[in-house]
Amino acid sequence: MREIIFDTETTGLDPRKGDRLVEIGCIEMVNRVPTGAVFHAYFNPDRDMPAEAEAVHGLSAAFLADKPRFADTCDELLDFLGDSPLVAHNAGFDFGFLNAELELCGLAPVCLTRMIDTVKLARVRHPGAKLSLDALCTRYGIDRSHRTRHGALLDAELLAQVYVELTGGRQIGLELAGSPVDPIVAAVTVVTRERVYRPARPHAASEAELAAHAAFLEGIKTPLWTGGA
Repeated sequence: MREIIFDTETTGLDPRKGDRLVEIGCIEMVNRVPTGAVFHAYFNPDRDMPAEAEAVHGLSAAFLADKPRFADTCDELLDFLGDSPLVAHNAGFDFGFLNAELELCGLAPVCLTRMIDTVKLARVRHPGAKLSLDALCTRYGIDRSHRTRHGALLDAELLAQVYVELTGGRQIGLELAGSPVDPIVAAVTVVTRERVYRPARPHAASEAELAAHAAFLEGIKTPLWTGGA
């Protein structure tokens, strides 16, 4: 099964207020194993970079000034994403910005049914625990010493390792091929099946059966239930 692990960096928190996507990093995985195929791009947001956002990811307006606009590379991005499930940490945020940019290009949004949120997966597996990417890397012993700032491709690489742990760990490859139960579905979805109700079958003996039983009993000499008389 092909899946894409991705992360974004932005100018702020809300695309509805004019914030824009400035970086996206995507990692291709097949059967929970990275293939080495990646998509990574910076985007010129055509606006300033708030200081608080730059402090998080280190991307300045000057650095982004000569980068392509999202519209210039969206076809290549969509080709890479294909129709695969898309995995992100706090995925609603990343999907919100991705779809806002697609809308500005006059393109259809990515369907939310493709969204897999590792925060939700972590909440199921570790209720009450810290669910940040840093916290999950620490929990699973994933080296993040090179992560001094947020970066879309680096965070996607870390998240890919976290995702493997959340969905069965490094031994997932020992499962039987073609297993019908997907670990993600098992973790976050309860599948219900419609029960078919059938009318109760009659259990009372028929008149013929009662008569045959009575005839059988009459043929028994000195039955125990009469005291042997």
